[in-house]
Amino acid sequence: MKLDAKIPSGPLAEKWTEFKAHTALVSPANKRKHTILIVGTGLAGGGAAAALGELGYKVKAFCYQDSARRAHSIAAQGGINAAKNYQNDGDTVFRLFYDTIKGGDFRAREANTYRLAEISNEIIDHCVAQGVPFAREYSGYLANRTFGGAQVSRTFYARGQTGQQLLLGAYNSLNAQVNAGNVEVRERTEMLDLIVIDGVARGIVVRDMVSGEVSSHFGDAVLLCTGGYSNVFFLSTSAKGCNGSAVYRAFKRGAGFANPCYTQIHPTAIPQAGEYQSKLTLMSESLRNDGRVWVPKKAGDDRPPGQIPEDERDYYLERIYPSFGNMVPRDVASRNAKNVCDEGRGIGATKRGVYLDFAAAIERLGAEVIKERYGNLFEMYEMITDENPYETPMMIYPAPHYTMGGLWVDYNLMSTIPGLFVLGEANFSDHGANRLGASALMQGLADGFFVIPNTLGAYLAQGKHPDVDPRCDDVLEVEQGAKEFNQKLLNVNGTRTVDYFHRAMGMIMLDKCGMARSEEGLNEGIEKIRELKKQFWADVKVPGTGESLNQELEKAGRLADYFDLAELMCLDAKERNESCGGHFREEFKTKEGEAKRDDKNFRHVAVWEYKGEGKTPKAHKEGLDFENVELTQRSYK
Repeated sequence: MKLDAKIPSGPLAEKWTEFKAHTALVSPANKRKHTILIVGTGLAGGGAAAALGELGYKVKAFCYQDSARRAHSIAAQGGINAAKNYQNDGDTVFRLFYDTIKGGDFRAREANTYRLAEISNEIIDHCVAQGVPFAREYSGYLANRTFGGAQVSRTFYARGQTGQQLLLGAYNSLNAQVNAGNVEVRERTEMLDLIVIDGVARGIVVRDMVSGEVSSHFGDAVLLCTGGYSNVFFLSTSAKGCNGSAVYRAFKRGAGFANPCYTQIHPTAIPQAGEYQSKLTLMSESLRNDGRVWVPKKAGDDRPPGQIPEDERDYYLERIYPSFGNMVPRDVASRNAKNVCDEGRGIGATKRGVYLDFAAAIERLGAEVIKERYGNLFEMYEMITDENPYETPMMIYPAPHYTMGGLWVDYNLMSTIPGLFVLGEANFSDHGANRLGASALMQGLADGFFVIPNTLGAYLAQGKHPDVDPRCDDVLEVEQGAKEFNQKLLNVNGTRTVDYFHRAMGMIMLDKCGMARSEEGLNEGIEKIRELKKQFWADVKVPGTGESLNQELEKAGRLADYFDLAELMCLDAKERNESCGGHFREEFKTKEGEAKRDDKNFRHVAVWEYKGEGKTPKAHKEGLDFENVELTQRSYK
């Protein structure tokens, strides 16, 4: 497997400009001759479909939801970063770049991350032009707030529903191209496999989730924009339909998988209330602007929060990290929440929770200001917990949320399979070992609306591929394999539900490959996953048939991929003998208990190559060079 990042030469701040100035182009007349397949219609996929359709390409977009506007980007709450410096607090493109590189614990490419920071300002202008109703100050200027890992206010927001408003903007642009006849959207359609012909990605096999029909679609390039794989943990903040099957099946076709162990546990989610739950609910990181995180100083203190005096409370983030306080990056906040709960100071019925208290902010600003900023989040919290956060502190605890790992891509967002491009959370490229808050929306929009319209042309300008024969052996083999895989799941006819196995695997992953990891635990995790996988294939019950709507069949197929992906995550975590960002190995930490990197041996991207069923994937390395930032031990104190 060859890893060529194709990073342009020249100064960091000029790479993207120079790339656009000298890259090959496709003429308007020739754009109409190219068909582009896009899987996923969130901010990355929907944005790419809208932008490429407007450029004149013929676009086919696929999503498993009943509407493109129900992609999971809609669930993002807190905001989107940009280096506009509207607050005049010293923000610059370089500072946003540096905060992102540092927040990822220096495990991302400089060039990709700088491009993201550079494009951020264009994104805000673009979204305002689309009509996104960002919050504004009394003067009419766009408002900003602070997110973790930054000491400036650069996050633009629309109350606690920023993702929804951004996705509606992208959806409107997408619909304009649908109405113009440039884009075709196929809802309720799930990708089953990738078609690779002569080493080049030429199409996908999909299943109509209503009729069960399996069909193939062909194009000159395939764009995967399918999000992350945090549902490998079963309980996560992701929608239940979110899955890693598209990227994992592309991995099995030859796409390198980069840094699969880099997963993010978000520090502010509503704690699990019982074993009956099937997902967790995010509470935006933006709440930590005005909420103070604390636990009782004394272990086992079961008094209601209002009865615990101020001097008996431990505002532990403010105590440990005085410079950043409650706005430390997510991995730091999550680990510290786990630590205080491990000490016996957790709150709630399960003792796996901490308080997020708004009393001081309400006293300082008034309840109406807090309601204006976070009203919908407070309403959501009260609906779920039956507690009023204006009167009683919220209870929060970390939950699986985002995956920084994903398919390896070069500077052009192309994977190791020519013609297969990967956008947004589905790739690995921008966030290193930990994503800063409000950067996911930024990456999705950057990749979809700004990067891929420029980089795709460089690939297509090499010449048009011959049309694919839909009855050729390469296509029929993939189609038949997809059908047989589904039938194999149906034929098991065991006694246990898919959720039984998924929940069991999620518990293994949270325990062995969650916020804290060790070589011993990872080895145990791998063995337990393998054993559970055997039980799954011997005893799973998938009712119904493949010729109609069958959600259990959909879930079973995704879980089958998760078993293999979970093992790959544990393998990657075991091989990376250091702690960095969200990857925290107990054996590698500082005296203060912080993540301890090993830049001499692990300053690289780990890229895994599929070698066949039952065989250990092969590891490759892409070295990371840092010419514009100094590698330092992360400190937020």
